[in-house]
Amino acid sequence: MKLALACDHRGFPAKEKLKTFLAQLGHQVQDFGVQNANSADYPDTVYPAARTVVAGGADRAIMFCGTGIGCSITANKVAGVRAALCHDELSAGLSRRHNDANVLCLSADLIGEELIRHIVKTWLETPFEGGRHLRRIQKIGDIERAERNGQMQQPPSS
Repeated sequence: MKLALACDHRGFPAKEKLKTFLAQLGHQVQDFGVQNANSADYPDTVYPAARTVVAGGADRAIMFCGTGIGCSITANKVAGVRAALCHDELSAGLSRRHNDANVLCLSADLIGEELIRHIVKTWLETPFEGGRHLRRIQKIGDIERAERNGQMQQPPSS
């Protein structure tokens, strides 16, 4: 699988360790940075990585910041991205099965290296279930298109 990685300075050590793990699993990695622990703003790396997923240059993306919240908010500004902030294997699996998450956001400060590996492995190996969940994903796309066109005034009906 082709994966985009992105982080800020707080996520740099976790990203670097994850790159090695992903290579061991046989994945191709495109690193959007940062490349050191100097202070950096997560939108500067998260946005281009998220855009790459939507454009088809990567299958999915994995992102780190201190809490994972900032990269999740940023990535979800990109139409077509379904970024999930996960702190455990259950939420990682559900984000794939029910939400077809194409971006995984992780906290570099709140979870350890071993748990990160378990979360990532679960997220990468879990397929989207489709079915009733597909309808919901399509509604998210409808909302994105309406917002982009300035047409959305109320939530879509069922």
